[in-house]
Amino acid sequence: MADSFFTSDDGEWFRPTDVCRGPWDPAACHAGPPTGLLARASERLLPGQRLARLTVELTRPIPMAGFRIAGEIVRSGKTVGTSAMAILDADDRPVASARGMHLGAAGPTDLPSTPYDAPLLADARPDRFPVTEASHGLPMFALGVETRYPPGHGPDPGPTVMWMRTVPLLPTEDPSGFQRLCPLADCGNAVSRNAEFGEFAFMNTDLTLAVHREPVGEWVGTNSVSRWEPDGTGLSDSVLFDEHGACGRALQTLVVRPFA
Repeated sequence: MADSFFTSDDGEWFRPTDVCRGPWDPAACHAGPPTGLLARASERLLPGQRLARLTVELTRPIPMAGFRIAGEIVRSGKTVGTSAMAILDADDRPVASARGMHLGAAGPTDLPSTPYDAPLLADARPDRFPVTEASHGLPMFALGVETRYPPGHGPDPGPTVMWMRTVPLLPTEDPSGFQRLCPLADCGNAVSRNAEFGEFAFMNTDLTLAVHREPVGEWVGTNSVSRWEPDGTGLSDSVLFDEHGACGRALQTLVVRPFA
């Protein structure tokens, strides 16, 4: 099995590996790893500021056939900077767009905050990823991750706390903390689904990831809940954490449909 989500010969055209494939369409990526590449592009545009928020709109399936990322600086301020990125397919059609917000650091200051009691990774037990079957039967995202669950939680439907570690985005790079969060951030709809895969499709149309602290270590966690509404819309809301406490939050707008 692949040891990274992508390969690239020139650093511009990215070829997804099998573990980048999503569960819905055999020709489409899981959105988490491409979001990591969008974060990577955003961080490279404004390297002097910390990427604090990334908002991604998923307008078309992200192709397993490969893509490139275009980006530009929208604003370069001392305190706040913004960036814009797009994922382009082989025909240069945009399939996803993103906006990044970057913050300039003010230096270390002893500021009061609100603690978050993260579950102990040492107490968590290995178990399967919440969605291990796909409609297409091909290798997919679940094969590129390891998952552990604290006592009282597991891969069944409902609000769930889960730890996850993934393969890197690229075989020759160590991802930043923000990049490492991206695959997990896009899993909230699966981790906290309200019914099993095969009964309903619960696809997200976007992802907003806000990070107030860079996570530390390879293992990151999520405390996720999904709310599905009778009109077929929904929202997945996830607190993201590491062994030191909360580091961010992820929101996904959902389209929920019963399988025919």
